[in-house]
Amino acid sequence: MVIRTLLAEDMNLVRGALVALLAYEEDIEVVAEVERGDHILAAAQSCRPDVAVLDIALPGMDGLAAAGELHDKLPGCGVLILTGVGTPGLLKQALEVHVRGFMAKDAPPERLADAIRRVADGERVIDSELAIAAMRPEEPPLTPRELDVIGAAADGASIGEIAASLFLAEGTVRNYLCRTTSKLGARSRIDAIRIARESGWI
Repeated sequence: MVIRTLLAEDMNLVRGALVALLAYEEDIEVVAEVERGDHILAAAQSCRPDVAVLDIALPGMDGLAAAGELHDKLPGCGVLILTGVGTPGLLKQALEVHVRGFMAKDAPPERLADAIRRVADGERVIDSELAIAAMRPEEPPLTPRELDVIGAAADGASIGEIAASLFLAEGTVRNYLCRTTSKLGARSRIDAIRIARESGWI
């Protein structure tokens, strides 16, 4: 049996590499590729995949929200989430929306293919390294000042407002936000805010 697979990844090079790697697997066929989270459900309803492999951070709608939609509308489609960050909050949310797989984005290709097969068989697959990371007490990798800045940004404050309230130069605020985004492995400031909130740091 060929496992019909939908792949959602917004970075074209990464998505192309994953498609090329999975093409070597005789029992896995990528039947749809999307680059936005809010396009996943329509694509899945059109091609009826057995497994949906979703990046957790997608424009339009994040992978976990899309996984929840898939479970509601296409419960027969198993979802495998790819993430660069393992936290108790993310793992808990993934389980709440009935995700069957939770894997690190940098896992070897053969592990991804094996995970797709196991998810298609109805198994639950949780990357051991992510599970261990998620069980550790979470200490924020951010300094108190970085937490102040990202917390203010999360509340909707502008660069100027953050600078004024924390008695910082606007350039310093931008540097803090850039450093915070980098430390959290986030793709954008919005993604950094999401990670910090889901981890309970702000």
